[in-house]
Amino acid sequence: DLSCLPRGGLVHRLDKETSGLLVVAKTLAAHKHLIDQLQTREMGRKYVAIACGELTGGRKIDEPLGRHPTQRTKQAIVVDGKPAITHFRIGERFMGNTLINIKLETGRTHQIRVHLASINHPLLGDPLYGRRFSLPKKASAELIEALRAYRHQALHAKTLTLIHPTTNEEVSFEAPIPEDFQNLIELLREHKKNND
Repeated sequence: DLSCLPRGGLVHRLDKETSGLLVVAKTLAAHKHLIDQLQTREMGRKYVAIACGELTGGRKIDEPLGRHPTQRTKQAIVVDGKPAITHFRIGERFMGNTLINIKLETGRTHQIRVHLASINHPLLGDPLYGRRFSLPKKASAELIEALRAYRHQALHAKTLTLIHPTTNEEVSFEAPIPEDFQNLIELLREHKKNND
């Protein structure tokens, strides 16, 4: 019965509108084992995202996060915040956007979204940390329609690697990229090809 477990067995969560993998424990012992892996950074979490702007290379962002000083629904980089480390590398460059692969060392609330916004490359479609909507030059009607219809951050929890709490074997899970996200990638790829 998951109602007897802390947080209903949920080991970690995703931001609203972020797609992908979650971990839910079925027993108290498994819950503790998995939470310990998160805290000791043994659990591997990889994401794929579309960032605004054209990034030139990957990097590590090591900036502490805490509640925004004036906007209570937001997180921010704050001096006395909790440690937060995000690594990303370039997956594919488009015109005006970049597909990136992200690996988390820590898992703070809104971590990826705040860290990318802090370097002026917020996630495409991010309603909280994003920038004003703009269209790439010479965008096709189909791309314009897809961008306007995409009303959430382009962030997907793709891969999760952990030590199984019963067998102690390393297991890995992967969630396919959602159709609307994949469609956007293909349209951005086609736009770049047609305008190179």
